[in-house]
Amino acid sequence: MRILRIGAAASFLGIAFIVSGVAPDFPPVRSVSWAVQSSGTTESLRGLSVVDERTAWASGTKGTVLRTTDGGTTWTAVPVPGAEAVDFRDIEAFGAEAAVIMGVGQPARMFRTDDGGQTWVQTYLNDAPGIFLDAMAFYDDKNGLAVGDPMDGRFFLIRTADGGKTWMPLPPESRPSALDGEAAFAASGTALFAQGENRAWFCTGGTVSRVWRSLDRGERWEAVSSALREGTPSTGGFSVFFFNDSAGIVVGGDYRDEPAAASSAAVSGDGGKTWTPVPGRPPGGFREAVAAAPGTASPTAVAVGPSGSDYSPDLGKSWTPVPGPEGFHTLCFAKKGRAAWAAGRNGLVAKLEFR
Repeated sequence: MRILRIGAAASFLGIAFIVSGVAPDFPPVRSVSWAVQSSGTTESLRGLSVVDERTAWASGTKGTVLRTTDGGTTWTAVPVPGAEAVDFRDIEAFGAEAAVIMGVGQPARMFRTDDGGQTWVQTYLNDAPGIFLDAMAFYDDKNGLAVGDPMDGRFFLIRTADGGKTWMPLPPESRPSALDGEAAFAASGTALFAQGENRAWFCTGGTVSRVWRSLDRGERWEAVSSALREGTPSTGGFSVFFFNDSAGIVVGGDYRDEPAAASSAAVSGDGGKTWTPVPGRPPGGFREAVAAAPGTASPTAVAVGPSGSDYSPDLGKSWTPVPGPEGFHTLCFAKKGRAAWAAGRNGLVAKLEFR
């Protein structure tokens, strides 16, 4: 779903790093903060993928693609020749050398690099009227999905089995039917989430807000109400995240009513079969991205939006506001370790610092 204006702000507080009863490899966290870095661009950044403590990639408007391999001390532009007008709203990195980027609007385009952005290969092109991709997510370094706004009444879905080198459309019977006025938001690259070997979820908004769930890599989908604000083109779910097979969070609200906290987050304890509004304090307003440190027994979730940011130490059941720089559109935790970055408007990039 196209959005005219979305901002965000983020910060973070405390993570319990105890994994399956085994002592962590790093000292306990006492406090954290965001350290703003120089990205070298003033473009809007909505795509973000963190590999580890040193390596992260970001993408955004006017063909912007950035990479750091030194923890953010320096960010280097690695643009795609001939794609200067493309809006890259999602990116998936597999390491310091390999990454896939997603251009959303007509024509929808995907590119992959295997040499750190020195060269790019276009791996997908779709110039069909009405095409608009919203997000992509990977189960592993090979298998992934991408979702787009409905076409001919069904959500557009493509998949890859070779790390984004090729993409194939899902058959019509695997593309769920959308209700009138229902679509997904291309706000932060996090409207679609993949987990384990087979599970995937994506959230929608508009006239209705639902969370779709698949247990077989997108072959079949089921939808339930997200319990979020809905009813207008600017309302609904913007980001979905699962801690494990059972516990999940969906956040959103109304991007035209940023301070409104009502119905901005919901939780699931049954793998997404049902969703309920947070029983405790909700996030402080519209939120467009939610994530948490992977592989921890008691992860603290973070939700960010243009009116502020919040953290939750109890799987999203209650939220506490935190201060921080304004303007973030998205955030991402590392696939390995506990590093995290956020990115947003005017080239804003910041790294999460642990103390």
